[in-house]
Amino acid sequence: MSIKQLFKHTAIYGLATVMPRVLNLVLTPLHTSAQTLTQAQYGLYQGLFAYMILGNVLLTYGMETAFFRFMNKEKDPSRVASTSLRSLAVSSLAFLVIGLLGSTYIGYWLGYPAIYIRYAVWILVLDTLVAIPFAWQRNAGHSLHYSLIKIGNVSINLGLNLLFLLYFPYLERSGYELPTFTFIEDKTQYIFMANLIASLLTFVYMLPLYKRIGLRWDPKLWRTMLRYAFPILIAGVAFSVNEAFDRVFIRMLYPAGEADAVVGLYAGCYKMGVFMTLFITAYKLGVEPFFFSSSGDKKAPETYAKVTEYFSIFAGGILLFVCVYIDQLKWLLIPNKAYWEGLKIVPFVLMANLCLGLYHSMSVWYKVSDRTHWGALISVVGGVITVVANLSLIPLWGYMGAAVATFLAYGGMMGLSWWIGQHKYPIPYRWEAIGGFLGLSTGLSLLYFYVLDRNIWVGSGFFLSYAIVAVLKVKRGR
Repeated sequence: MSIKQLFKHTAIYGLATVMPRVLNLVLTPLHTSAQTLTQAQYGLYQGLFAYMILGNVLLTYGMETAFFRFMNKEKDPSRVASTSLRSLAVSSLAFLVIGLLGSTYIGYWLGYPAIYIRYAVWILVLDTLVAIPFAWQRNAGHSLHYSLIKIGNVSINLGLNLLFLLYFPYLERSGYELPTFTFIEDKTQYIFMANLIASLLTFVYMLPLYKRIGLRWDPKLWRTMLRYAFPILIAGVAFSVNEAFDRVFIRMLYPAGEADAVVGLYAGCYKMGVFMTLFITAYKLGVEPFFFSSSGDKKAPETYAKVTEYFSIFAGGILLFVCVYIDQLKWLLIPNKAYWEGLKIVPFVLMANLCLGLYHSMSVWYKVSDRTHWGALISVVGGVITVVANLSLIPLWGYMGAAVATFLAYGGMMGLSWWIGQHKYPIPYRWEAIGGFLGLSTGLSLLYFYVLDRNIWVGSGFFLSYAIVAVLKVKRGR
């Protein structure tokens, strides 16, 4: 692949990753609207979605990454593709049978209606069944096709949500006769229905690749791939715990009568962190290829340090900007005033995501030196921090404790990656600059948000001052 092709594919894959997140922004004000779902209904969906993130990791069990590794290693790539596809197909269908038969018991055990569990099982299975076809397209360089399908999936999901939750109720209020399924009292089911239909259509579209890839089976190769995939599975489980299990712990530790509403409140306000998340996603997509392409350069460590320094400057600016203008931005994502009392978690959500971005930047040492097992270990440590901090802090501070726990987990992962990396692959980070900008941004954000009662004029002065200092620093650094 030429450099020109590499940048082309990177840009297209970036679009496929960022664009669905942007489209999903529309769903947040829709789902949190008082006219569509109650906080408890939204909380039920968000709570089960946390388990679905974990389920996706368990059902793919690292086989996607193993697929890419062995497709470029084995003499017969078609054997790798067909073995991977058959492995996930067989395990997914087994899960489908067990999940549907045990949906009532699972629902009772987790505290969800059985119908929700059946929706979740079908969605997880359909998404897993297209994992290898999607990986095959990426490996074959079909980046545009891959991206269009991904964006199409999210667009269908979004369109169906708008249809079920907005348009059908409008027609009903206007006196039109509608099909029976539009009268489901529990509107949370519509979210699952939209997701299920989008996943089903994606699977049907990708189904011809099953014939093209085939379902041949190589037991010896399969065992080798599983051994390679196991650490990736462990890291994925830990990441899913860090990413979403704060909702599970809130639901577990709050009284049953109010738990779902609190999860809904927390999850709705957590979405305000998307401004930092989008920046980090775009940064990660662009910086990882750059890190690998620069790894052979003698001055690579100095380059990595400079890139991380610039990241900290811009990420600090986003943190301060969102905190200062949160009372304006909230109308964009969560216009329902019933959620606004939960905005107090936003600074810690933003700081947590900032730490995650720094972790991605500081994890370059184990990626370019082929020591990826350290990534799995650090993720597990982050998972342990998540569990311990949530169990300790939620009883003390309520859902605010869950936000602080997320910050501690990602902050711990960042610190641990830096500490181990300095022993394994020293990088000369300029902590006086990185710490200075992050300390300034964090200090001003917390002062503005929790002490100065969000005075917009003072906050604007804070942000302008930070921006001037940052611009001067970047200009001097060129």
